[in-house]
Amino acid sequence: MRLSSPSILRSAFRDGVIMSLLEVENVSKHFGGVMAVNNVSLTLDQGEIVGLIGPNGAGKSTLFNLISGVIKPDTGAIRFETRDITPTAPDRVCQYGIARTFQLVRPFNQLSPLQNVMVGRVYGSAPAKTMKQARHESEEILSLTGLADKKVRMAGMLGLVDRKRLEIARALATRPKLLLLDEMMTGLNLTEMAAAIALIKGIRDSGITLIVVEHVMKVIMGISDRIIVLNVGEKIADGSPRKVANNRKVIEAYLGEKPLC
Repeated sequence: MRLSSPSILRSAFRDGVIMSLLEVENVSKHFGGVMAVNNVSLTLDQGEIVGLIGPNGAGKSTLFNLISGVIKPDTGAIRFETRDITPTAPDRVCQYGIARTFQLVRPFNQLSPLQNVMVGRVYGSAPAKTMKQARHESEEILSLTGLADKKVRMAGMLGLVDRKRLEIARALATRPKLLLLDEMMTGLNLTEMAAAIALIKGIRDSGITLIVVEHVMKVIMGISDRIIVLNVGEKIADGSPRKVANNRKVIEAYLGEKPLC
């Protein structure tokens, strides 16, 4: 099952000009006297896996909340497939094709994994037209994410690894073009991380673009085409994993005194 429409081109075209899938332009957000995100700009091309890193409090989750429409920026603009989504409500952003997971997983605990995923198929982008279709496609997604044999037990009874997989499955059920993954490796052992990495790469291979927030450096360096670094709400680096790992500002602000590679 392909989770997103196949695309030959990495970026959309408009009037003969290549346009990025996502454009964040000079976005800022403050809470009281705290500037959580300060004049951040970035672009994202279709088919990329972009890692988003930075110390605690750097503004990563706030940026995810801005992109997904949970909160609105004080200044700046966010465009998705050339459409201005800056003032758009989260449910409409989801329907346009942006989905996210949460660091603290949030399944409907009293529903089964199958029912959890069916919610996404009914209310997300390109929603299923019938409950039969929603069920069939949800079962395919659960199979893809390794939850097929647990589809009818209560979600609240699942272990951490399976709840994280369900979080991804629910996001995939909305048929996203862009998936925001928030610290999906936390609490996983090495074997579980390897399986999660394979799943993330499989998602990208299906045609979905990803931004991944992750603190496990070996993971983020290994899966990312490009890495963006935030520190105290500001973007301090944007480039290949090797370039970012050897960036002196990044080393001083976040990674210690030794380059990662």
